[in-house]
Amino acid sequence: MNDFENNVRAALANPQNQGEMNDADSVGTVGSPECGDMLRLWLKFTEKDGRKVIDRASFQSFGCQTAIAVASMATELLKGKTLDQARALSANDLSGPLGALPPMKIHCGQLVEGALRNALDGASTTTRPGVSTLADDMQKPAGKVKINLLP
Repeated sequence: MNDFENNVRAALANPQNQGEMNDADSVGTVGSPECGDMLRLWLKFTEKDGRKVIDRASFQSFGCQTAIAVASMATELLKGKTLDQARALSANDLSGPLGALPPMKIHCGQLVEGALRNALDGASTTTRPGVSTLADDMQKPAGKVKINLLP
């Protein structure tokens, strides 16, 4: 077994910050049409030295083991980061503690990066979102349904 596999197993044995955060200041959700993974990332901010910093982060995932492991590690990595520092993080930075992702798992880091970017985009408004679960959002229709009959 290589280092990557050992690191994923260790992260899955004790996932960090998994679950909803009811008092979140910002939430980001992203899904991957290629693999069907979905991830939601909650952020809670505090002010430190006059700057907004991430105090806590948590996640919920419907995805593969690697996506869960990357999200778990990323939530720890985000603590104490300013918005600018968090925006500067790439998928490689977020998945870095696991080691190099195999080519077929690179999208897992990109999934976490996408959820982070989505949450940070909402962070600039400081309004608290209506926090729902990822499963709740999957059950809600996205609007009116249009049926096109094929000949």
